[in-house]
Amino acid sequence: MKLSTRGRYGLRAMFDLAMNQSQGPIPLNEIASRQNISEAYLEQLFATIRKSGLVKSVRGAYGGYLLATSPDKISVGQILRALEGNIAPADCVRDDDDGIECISADACVTRIVWEKIRDSINQVIDSITLEDMVREHKSICKETEYTNVKCTS
Repeated sequence: MKLSTRGRYGLRAMFDLAMNQSQGPIPLNEIASRQNISEAYLEQLFATIRKSGLVKSVRGAYGGYLLATSPDKISVGQILRALEGNIAPADCVRDDDDGIECISADACVTRIVWEKIRDSINQVIDSITLEDMVREHKSICKETEYTNVKCTS
């Protein structure tokens, strides 16, 4: 299982919002510049993220995007599911209506493995919030002297 650019870039953009939330609404062009992501692509991602209720948009000259709630209430899992859909290593263990019903499901040994992988992934991504990511970033920046670590958003 590999996340697409939608999930990876969307998580980076949401992290950027969390890092800069004290500045008020953040225009997408600022996020795009800081995260080195196409603004047009971010517009597509944020349309989806906004529909999921994770961000709010503010129109006008000083408009942009804000997190819909505090960073400690938004999990990585919520963001990834909004952008990627259900997270599962095989279609037969998806938690939504798009899963494929397997005629051998009751006797399938590999299904047990896929369920354990799915459950483990979900446990991890649901246990990490944007606030955790911000805190970790600040800790890394405080404790390291690496020149390749970008310690601003």
